[in-house]
Parts: sequence; C-alpha cells; structure tokens
Amino acid sequence: MNFRPEYLENTPQFNHSLEGVEGVIFDLDGTLVDSSLDFQAMKAQIGCPADEDIIDYIQKLPSQEARASAHSIVAQHELDDAEQSNWMPGAQALVQQLKRQSIPMAIVTRNCRQATRIKIKRNRIPIEQIITREDAPAKPDPTSLIRISAQWKMASHNILYVGDHLYDVYAAHRAAMLACLYVPGKLPVYVNSSDYVCRNLDLLATALDRTAHLT
Repeated sequence: MNFRPEYLENTPQFNHSLEGVEGVIFDLDGTLVDSSLDFQAMKAQIGCPADEDIIDYIQKLPSQEARASAHSIVAQHELDDAEQSNWMPGAQALVQQLKRQSIPMAIVTRNCRQATRIKIKRNRIPIEQIITREDAPAKPDPTSLIRISAQWKMASHNILYVGDHLYDVYAAHRAAMLACLYVPGKLPVYVNSSDYVCRNLDLLATALDRTAHLT
C-alpha cells in the first residue's frame, strides 16, 4: 500500500475527524509506555541476525531447549525494561478520555505476559483486554486484532489500531482495521503505509473527541 496518509496536525485546516471509529486498540511499547529495549543487543546475545525478526528466529531454533533459553534471555530484558516504564507523553490523558467516552479499548503487544503485567500495574493503565505474544501469534499476524473485533461484535473498519511500528500497520491492515502510526520522532521510510500519522497523542485525543461529538 502506498498512498499519502492523513496527518493529525494542529493547523487551521485541522478539521478532520475519525468519524466511524467505535473502538481503539493500542500497541504498548513506544505507544502507551516508553521502552529502552535494545533489540540489537538481545539479538546478538541469542545469535539472531540483525536483520531478522527476533520472535521468528526463536521459533525456528532447532530444539526446545534452545528456544526456551532464547525466550528466557529476551523475557529478562523485557522484565528489566518493564520496571523502568512510564507513560508516553499524552497517552494517559488519551486513555482516560476514551474511558470517559465509553469507547472500548484493548492492548495488543509483542511483549511477554509477565512484563506486560508489570507495565500495566506500574503505570495503572485502565485497560483490561490485553493480548501478549503468549496469548496469540505475534504481530504482524492479525489474529489478536480479529479476535478482539469478534469479541466486541464490532466491524473491523470501525476499529482504530494505534502503534509505532510497521508491524502495527501490517497487523491493522491485515485485520481490515484503520492504522494510525504514532511517530513522535523522525518519520520512518514506511510512513506512507499507514492511514493516519500521529506526531502527538494530544492531537489524536482531539480528533477522537470531535468524532465522539458527531455521534
């Protein structure tokens, strides 16, 4: 997919709305909470090539013992990272707003379950529906998103998926959902793959608030 996405920008022309959005699914790391995971260091530690997906690599290891060892190493990095996690700027206010508006929310993360629980508890994130890589195939596989859509009894095109990685965009589109790429820093080369680009979560909150007032 290669088109120009809609940028959520604070300009006089900021008149768009995410009309039709009835539910929001979030990525966790880099979207709701910060993360300092060093993926290159993790890959080097378990022997994963730098250009290969770390979860795919572990799944292809030849023995259960090797897979368990690699999973343990990655999980320890995630647990250490979880203990230092904090809300991303604007994320807490956005979640609280959606909760007030009674908009269903969920989290789909590639984190392990234990690290995810720590991040949720540490930051008091009021989202109960959470799917980790131990609960379903990891993104970019859309299984988790499709499952949530079915549980909500909601058309997939009425659900917005918000994340900071290309895998988030892939998962959203494979589930026929709207993809909002959160990019607080430098725009990545794949930016045009997304439906929306958000540089600031406060602007996403504004867009969703306007949508709520249209319904």
